[in-house]
Amino acid sequence: MYSPGASVGLQVALGELKMELTRLEISETRHSRQMGISGDPRTFSLHFLFGKNLERATKIVDQRGVKKISGQPSGRSIFQVVGESRRKEEYFCFPEHYCACYSFFYDIVNRGEQLCCKHQLAARLAAALGAFIDVNVSDEQLALLLIKL
Repeated sequence: MYSPGASVGLQVALGELKMELTRLEISETRHSRQMGISGDPRTFSLHFLFGKNLERATKIVDQRGVKKISGQPSGRSIFQVVGESRRKEEYFCFPEHYCACYSFFYDIVNRGEQLCCKHQLAARLAAALGAFIDVNVSDEQLALLLIKL
C-alpha cells in the first residue's frame, strides 16, 4: 500500500546514502594519495584486495621475472616466477590454484590470510598484460618439470 510519508522517508534515506557514498569516495581518494596509489578506483581496489603483494608482483613483472612455459604440441602451460630474495629462486605456479613458494603454504593454505601469493599475482598480471617471457618446450619436458612439483 502506497503512503506519501513512506515516499518522503525513502527520499531522505536515499539522500543520506548518497552523502555517505560521497564521503566514502572522498575518504578513499585521500587514503589512495597517502598510500601513493593513483586515483584509479580499480588500482585502489586491487591494492585493497592484495596489499603489499600487489606492489611486489608488479615489481616482478616490471623486471621481466615471469616465464610462461608451454608444452608443444598440447599448449599446456605453467608459469615460472622469480622470487625477490637475493637468491633469485624461481617458483613454478598455476596462477589460479598453486605456487611452490613458502608463502603460498603458510599465508594462503594454512592461515588463509591472503588470496594468493605475489608469484601467482605476478603470473596473472603478466598473462593479462602479455608481459611474460614465452618459453616453448616439448610436452615430455613439461611433464618432467611437473613431476618435480
